[in-house]
Amino acid sequence: MSVTRTGEPTGTDPRRWWGLVVIALAQLMVVLDATIVNIALPSAQSDLGMTDGNRQWVITAYTLAFGGLLLLGGRIADLVGRKRTFVIGLVGFAAASAIGGAATTAGMLFGARALQGAFAAVLAPSALSLLTTTFTDPKERSKAFGIYGALAGSGSAIGFIVGGLLTEYLDWRWCLYVNVPIAVAAVFGALALLHDRPGHAGARLDVPGVLLGCGGLVAIVYGFSEAQPRGWTDALVLTLFAAGVVLLAAFVWWQNRAPMPLLPLHIIKDRNRAGCFLTMALAVIGMFGLFLFMTYYLQAILGYSPVKTGLAFLPLTAAIIVGSTQISARLLDHVPPRMLMAPGMVLAAGGMVILTQMTVNSSYTTEILPALLLMGLGMGLTFMPVFATATAGVAPQDSGVTSATVNTSQQVVGGSIGTALLNTIATTSGAAYVTAHLTDPSQRDLVVREGVVHGYTVAIWWAAGIMLLAGLVAALMVTAKAPKHGAPTQAPVPESVA
Repeated sequence: MSVTRTGEPTGTDPRRWWGLVVIALAQLMVVLDATIVNIALPSAQSDLGMTDGNRQWVITAYTLAFGGLLLLGGRIADLVGRKRTFVIGLVGFAAASAIGGAATTAGMLFGARALQGAFAAVLAPSALSLLTTTFTDPKERSKAFGIYGALAGSGSAIGFIVGGLLTEYLDWRWCLYVNVPIAVAAVFGALALLHDRPGHAGARLDVPGVLLGCGGLVAIVYGFSEAQPRGWTDALVLTLFAAGVVLLAAFVWWQNRAPMPLLPLHIIKDRNRAGCFLTMALAVIGMFGLFLFMTYYLQAILGYSPVKTGLAFLPLTAAIIVGSTQISARLLDHVPPRMLMAPGMVLAAGGMVILTQMTVNSSYTTEILPALLLMGLGMGLTFMPVFATATAGVAPQDSGVTSATVNTSQQVVGGSIGTALLNTIATTSGAAYVTAHLTDPSQRDLVVREGVVHGYTVAIWWAAGIMLLAGLVAALMVTAKAPKHGAPTQAPVPESVA
């Protein structure tokens, strides 16, 4: 295998496409695990005796560790070596999954989920940065990122499908055990197929940056997770928000002065990269909101089983894959990224607007399905160019932390902030509807159901607006031109010496 003068693979390794399969497996496992336990949660709660108040920690423990530690995981990948970090992440994730599957108490499951999140924070950035440095030819890069974008966009929906099947036909514990064989296969594949340059042996980790940056992210994520049960004006929630803002402000101040910063600020000062980060963050708010509301709507309002609920998301998954691999991947070589991202967000917002018309008696085929197809195509059009553009031209020593920043915008903002914000809007609007319309006590059940759906539609209107804002951001901020066939990716930015 030949290498460039920076020591990076040129992308001529004939086994690189098998390497992509390994990377894709790992990414699918990480994204899928953010939602696979959602459908299994009622069964796990019953088995382990969780209260309604603490069951959220099955989800929150994962997102808190994952979102809070992503920057650290990305920088570790840059310092230690991406392949080594990738394998460590896979082994740790498999071990944590096995512990969670064997949990005998709620606390044991919460701890295992936190461990999963911590190892996912190591695994996800190294996976994306390995992809970035393996595929440098523009045409191949488009195909590779098309597949990666499809998995990143559809992984959460696939989680609902797999979670429903495993819960209904096996046991909720298999939602965790299923990661073990996937991780084992990926470890053997990584050792045989993936290549990487050595890490920076003489480099040091920015410990103050770790404490400030990761501490700020954890505080923000924790604050939003607590905002749902406690309310936005609760003292703990406000304290967490304030602490997070102060820590992140101090983090930015320190990164300008650190000799080896955790997040070199030139990464986020680049206009195209910043536009991609912001587009991703706004887009995922709407997507996570859709998953949350549609899961409850299909089961609680329309009476779907877990398996039927999971399968209802299948058209969305298929549309994301088509949009990413068959449209974006084919067009990105010929058109600027924003010509895919902005229309993609408009399409996705259109799908959300259709969902605002749903009622307690909506038909899946005529009212829900068209919206899911539009959403999927829009997200597929958007995700692939976001990943490809955000990671293009990054210096090798910064590829891990850049990949981590993409994941942070997706997981922290979409997974935590977006879910908490939209859920609060939905519950507040639903409660107000019930208060205003409950005039006949004999109609209470119907009014409550109508109130729940009304709350969902109000929140979905907000999500549609946020997606339109994402499209506007992409159109105005992402000014990169279309890559040229056969040309190498743009030259890496120079290594920061500050």
